[in-house]
Amino acid sequence: MTRVWKWNRPVTVREVLEDLQKERSIAYTTVMTVLDNLHQKGWVRREAEGRAYRYEAVSTRAAYAAALMNEAWSQSDNPAAALVAFFGMMSEEQRQALTDAVRIVRLPETARQPQPPAEPPGEARAAEPPEAGDENPGSAEGRHGR
Repeated sequence: MTRVWKWNRPVTVREVLEDLQKERSIAYTTVMTVLDNLHQKGWVRREAEGRAYRYEAVSTRAAYAAALMNEAWSQSDNPAAALVAFFGMMSEEQRQALTDAVRIVRLPETARQPQPPAEPPGEARAAEPPEAGDENPGSAEGRHGR
């Protein structure tokens, strides 16, 4: 999966093989079997290209890691204790990333969207013309296509 995620595009067995062979000796059939197993498990999808297949990741590496963490956490009989133990294993950099992620998740949806600059007091701004295709030009949904 690391090779498939690294390229972030559909890859052939031959491409993965050649990349792996830079580091170690490995057989074409081994790579083909692993990619086929990943396809059977639903981790990659494949499309025929001539007599070969191109394999593409079904989800991102981040989504996969998140699913693994969620699965492991849900197996605990004491989720709070599991989190405390997990946080205790984190580096300072990881704790900062967690803090940043929690801050982003807690923000209201409107705060996540870029805000227009504040108007100086006492100055009126001319109304902006609606963009083409706006159904309700006065609403945020109309302006941003939501």
